[in-house]
Amino acid sequence: MTDPHQGTHPRHGLDEVMHAPVRFSIVATLAAAEKAEFAFVRDTVEVSDSVLSRQVATLEKAGYVAVTKGYVGKRPRTWLALTPAGRATFTAHCQALRAIARDAG
Repeated sequence: MTDPHQGTHPRHGLDEVMHAPVRFSIVATLAAAEKAEFAFVRDTVEVSDSVLSRQVATLEKAGYVAVTKGYVGKRPRTWLALTPAGRATFTAHCQALRAIARDAG
C-alpha cells in the first residue's frame, strides 16, 4: 500500500535548499563550469557581494558548493565549485522542474 503522505507529484523531487531563486541561479551558473570566481558568479547572478556570500554559505553548509580561497598575484580571490552532491542535486532538481512543467502542459 502506498503511503498517502509520500506523494508521487514531481514537486517532491525539488530540493528545498536549491529551490530559492538566487541559490538556484548560483548553482546553475556553477553547473556550466568546473569552478568560477566569486566576482563572475556575483555579476552573472546580479546580486551584491553580501547576498552572494550568504547564499553560498547556505549552499556550502548543505554540501552543494565548495569554496576555495587563494591569490592571483597579490590579489585575493575566491573560487566556487559544485560538489558531486551539488551536481547530482541540481540534475535531480531540474528533472523535477521539467516534470512539473510537462504535467502542467
